[in-house]
Amino acid sequence: MNKKNRQEIFERLRAENPHPTTELNYSNPFELLIAVILSAQATDKGVNIATDKLFPVANTPEAILKLGLEGLKGYIKTIGLFNTKAANVMKTCAILAEQHNSVVPDTREALEALPGVGRKTANVVLNTAYGQPTMAVDTHIYRVSNRTNIAPGKTVLDVEKKLLKFIPKEFIIDAHHWLILHGRYTCIARKPKCGSCLIEDLCEYSPPKKT
Repeated sequence: MNKKNRQEIFERLRAENPHPTTELNYSNPFELLIAVILSAQATDKGVNIATDKLFPVANTPEAILKLGLEGLKGYIKTIGLFNTKAANVMKTCAILAEQHNSVVPDTREALEALPGVGRKTANVVLNTAYGQPTMAVDTHIYRVSNRTNIAPGKTVLDVEKKLLKFIPKEFIIDAHHWLILHGRYTCIARKPKCGSCLIEDLCEYSPPKKT
């Protein structure tokens, strides 16, 4: 895909949704961090149902630690892999309280040192909470990047690096959200909604021919 078409794609996405954001409910960096940890292999909607009850009761590392492991599980038991996630959240809260004055760090290295936080989660926090030009490549972004040919790559890291290289700087802060939403609602996995796609004429996807 050429530079001109990439520019046009993101101009259209911006025009349609000038101020995109995550669909996870949060009000501060700590809530976002916990929500993203809980969202692994789960839907944002499912996470929001749990955190809408959890955060009014406990939305600081100290408050969650005070709940205790079993207390935390009671709030997040509807989320997949909740036992592992609860253990990671408790460990993360302890590290934040002991090493970071209960403040979510704004560097990749410090974030990735937290239990349950990988590169994708760190990128979400850096981008969404701290406005840094990162690209958190999930299954939606990976699919959209390859299918459209915006930034094709064989691995998640390949796609991340190409997106950061190819996306015009003026769009980079919001591109993460635009691509996720496009993959979640339009360029869906099994049958993309090409007929109602905002960027169909710029996309380089060739639907499989019917036999």
